Amino acid sequence: MSRYTSTPVISTTDQPKRRYINVKYPEITRDFSDTYVYASLGDRYDLLAHSFYNDAELWWVILRANPSQPTDSLYPNPGEQIRIPASFRIPNILAQYDSLNQNI
Repeated sequence: MSRYTSTPVISTTDQPKRRYINVKYPEITRDFSDTYVYASLGDRYDLLAHSFYNDAELWWVILRANPSQPTDSLYPNPGEQIRIPASFRIPNILAQYDSLNQNI
């Protein structure tokens, strides 16, 4: 599984149980360097992340930068403006992520 998503933990007792560790995400503040695009039908956060960061696993950065978008889908609402944090901000965002989740 990706380093940046919920990680399944399987119990070692007689009855296997599956639970998920809650991952914490950093707040992604607005910056003058952010790019704004209008979502089209068929756009997905992972495809946008691949296009802007060359890494589809960073889909959550774009999702978290747009709190008005539904969090239970990889598809942004068509026609709405989507904020894409600048690529030079990614190392700082990932460092914040790692700091928030260091005890997982």
